[in-house]
Amino acid sequence: MTKQNHKPSILIVDDERGSREVLARFLRSEYDVTTAEDGEIGVNLLSRNTYDLVLTDIRMPGAGGFDVLKKTLTLPDPPPCILFTAYGSIDTAVEAMKLGAFDFVTKPVNFDQLELRIRRALETRSIKTENAELKRKLDESRRVVPHILGDSPAIRQVMDTVRQVAPTRSSVLIQGESGTGKELVARALHELSGRKGDFVAIHCAAIPETLFESELFGHEKGAFTGAVEQHKGFFEKADGGTIFLDEIGEVPLPVQVKLLRVLETRSFERVGGTQNISVDVRIVSATNRDLEQMVASGAFREDLYYRLNVVKIHIPPLRERASDIPILVRGFLSQLAAENGKENMTISEPAMAALCAARWPGNIRELRNCVENMVVLCRTGEIGLENVPVNIRESSSPGITRDILAAPSCDLEKNERILIERALNECGGNRSRAAEKLGISRRTLHRKLKLYNIE
Repeated sequence: MTKQNHKPSILIVDDERGSREVLARFLRSEYDVTTAEDGEIGVNLLSRNTYDLVLTDIRMPGAGGFDVLKKTLTLPDPPPCILFTAYGSIDTAVEAMKLGAFDFVTKPVNFDQLELRIRRALETRSIKTENAELKRKLDESRRVVPHILGDSPAIRQVMDTVRQVAPTRSSVLIQGESGTGKELVARALHELSGRKGDFVAIHCAAIPETLFESELFGHEKGAFTGAVEQHKGFFEKADGGTIFLDEIGEVPLPVQVKLLRVLETRSFERVGGTQNISVDVRIVSATNRDLEQMVASGAFREDLYYRLNVVKIHIPPLRERASDIPILVRGFLSQLAAENGKENMTISEPAMAALCAARWPGNIRELRNCVENMVVLCRTGEIGLENVPVNIRESSSPGITRDILAAPSCDLEKNERILIERALNECGGNRSRAAEKLGISRRTLHRKLKLYNIE
């Protein structure tokens, strides 16, 4: 419930002058209202103007509500259409909904119920618009830099650096917390580099210290007990391509010396060998540790640090790029739903709000695992608030958003009531201040207090 920069626009089409004018007066304080006295005028207005919502009577002389509805459905961005009908024509209204109408309201109109329907229609339109924008940003993100998703200023800066550095041979050091996507950035650097060789990823923390040198540089037959044949190391396998040294801070000091030589000469010998092997390898390393502090303590060689740190790319944690969460969720949802045989899955607004409000100490990796959990356990085509893991909801930031997420139901009225009661409590019962906090008029607040029986 935030204030909007402009009022939503509504077109009212009704041949009954009294009904049309009363409805227009009721809505004008909250909406930008245009009226049409018959269906033909309504259709013409729709041809020339853009509206966020259409309210139309079904039965009118000449062009009727069905003609207005059909016109909305031909528009590039169809506005939701709510129909007015008499009690005796409900079957007709139901038929209109099958054709694409959003809802219908019986005459005489109950204004409180009408306003709820209008809000639902506008929120649905807003969600569709937002999803279309997210899809555009997601497609743009994938097109600009592979593997990296997002549109925040922080991640765009990462993308700009990746595009600029990728074609060079310079070593790159990627820094960021665990789970921020350091390997994805490394892969993007490789794919945009034009290098013909392979991308070889090495997780340094997973290699036993005694095998480090052999794994990186290979060994000759008989070099040590168990070396029954010649073995090519990761650097030879990455010749012509990119080698990614993840968790570079875990490399033992003795191996750091040989790694420094590779950076300086682009050559090395296998363990137990004397032949000098030259390779054309681009080195990208990553760490979530403070290498400068490790250098100061003697745990990491200073000369190697400066060789690795020709270009530094810092990946921000997810909490510093929360605006990217909807884009990331959409990307993960599309991929994981397809992998689990659940095509065209969607996510509700309350569920997305819960994900955006969470703290995500595990960053993108944790978010992806959460989306996979929801995809697997969801029994319908839409992920709802009830599908969001409890620990994620409980990690949400405090405030009004948290109260929405704490609601046991995704029902709009229940969540709206929670917001109103909280605003009144925070404003000491002052209705004018509460209405301002909620972004609605005092008259609307008074009507909702009556509707929800709030004292």
